[in-house]
Amino acid sequence: MFKPVLIEPSIYCQLDIVQFKSSCAACSLRELCLPVGLNEDEVKKLDIVSQKRKITRGGYLHHAGAKFQSLYAIRSGFLKTCVLEQDGRHQVTGFHMTGELLGLDAISTDVHTCDAIALEDSEVCEIPFAKLEEISRTIPSLMRHFHKIMSREIVRDHGVMLLLGSMKAEERLASFLLNLSRRFHLRGYSEYNFNLRMTREEIGSYLGLKLETVSRAFSKFQDEEIITVDNKHIQIKDIARLRMKLSNSDVS
Repeated sequence: MFKPVLIEPSIYCQLDIVQFKSSCAACSLRELCLPVGLNEDEVKKLDIVSQKRKITRGGYLHHAGAKFQSLYAIRSGFLKTCVLEQDGRHQVTGFHMTGELLGLDAISTDVHTCDAIALEDSEVCEIPFAKLEEISRTIPSLMRHFHKIMSREIVRDHGVMLLLGSMKAEERLASFLLNLSRRFHLRGYSEYNFNLRMTREEIGSYLGLKLETVSRAFSKFQDEEIITVDNKHIQIKDIARLRMKLSNSDVS
C-alpha cells in the first residue's frame, strides 16, 4: 500500500510565488476554471485570495504526503500527476493542461495523494481552499460550479478505468490522442496539430502499456496515414479513422 511521505516546506523554495491583482477578470482562460459564470464583482473577490506560482520544467507543484492547503488552476504549461508504486515505479495518473484544476485529490484526507510535476515551464493560480470555502458562502454559484468540476473529475476517473480495463492497445492510444485533441480544441488551439509534452514512456505508464507497445501503435497509425509523427509533434490526418480505432483495434 502506498504510504505518503511528509515533505518539508523548504522543498518548495524553487517555486516563485507572487501576489497578483485582477488576474481572473483579465484572464482569457476564465471560462475554463473556477470563475465561470461569475459576475465582475464576484471575480474580484476571488482575485483577492489568489496567488501566482511559476514552476520550472521538472519542478514539483506538490508532493504526495504534503498537507493540503490550496487548489491550483493551471494558467499556462502542462503537468503530470503520479503515485509511487510498491516496487518503486512511478505510475502516471493524469496529464493536466491550461485551465484545469489540480489538488482535488487531497480534499477528503487533507493530504495530497500524488506528486504533481511540471512537464514544461508552467504557471498556476493558487487558491487557498479555506478562503475558497469562505467566499463560496457569499457566492453560491461558485460552489455549484466547484461541485460540477468535482463531478467531472469523477466521470474522468471512470473513463480511465474503462480505458485500462476493457480497451486494447490501439484503442487506448486512439482514445488518448482524441482526448488531447478535444482538450486543445476547447482552449482555442488546433485539434489536428499539437505537441506531446509527455514522453512515450509516460504515455505508456498512464495507459497501462509497455513502451514498445506504445511505439508500435504510434508507428502503425502513421503507416496507415491516420497521423504523422515528428518527434513530439502530432498531426491527425484522418480523425474519423482514428475514432474508428476505438472499436476496431486488433492489437492486444
